[in-house]
Amino acid sequence: AEPEANVILPTGRVFDVFDVPLALGLSALTRIDNAGADPGPVAAHGDRVLFYVATRGNPEDEDEWWSCHLDCDPATIDDTPGLRWHCRDSYVLAPPSTLPSGQAVSWLRPPNGRPLPDPLRILEWLAD
Repeated sequence: AEPEANVILPTGRVFDVFDVPLALGLSALTRIDNAGADPGPVAAHGDRVLFYVATRGNPEDEDEWWSCHLDCDPATIDDTPGLRWHCRDSYVLAPPSTLPSGQAVSWLRPPNGRPLPDPLRILEWLAD
């Protein structure tokens, strides 16, 4: 009914998303490509790059849930200008959405049907 509507995807259920500044994301993506590794789906999101990775999960036993200072939800996004880890209780704006600035969210590496990469492996590339 609304073909121009944005696509909002909840994270932490099927996938998590690393959300990094543009320069860092493009640099990491180049290094991943040069190494012949699979970065998984990657989207350009204004001045940010989004890396879609396998989720840490949503365990039934809350005592087994672990958190870290990189966890991000929409309410705290301005407090984390560097690397953000969107997991449970967060979401991302996905392609072909439009940001409030008018910029389009677009795929740099579209989903290809392969399993999503391990988040800790992608985190190594981003932290390098």
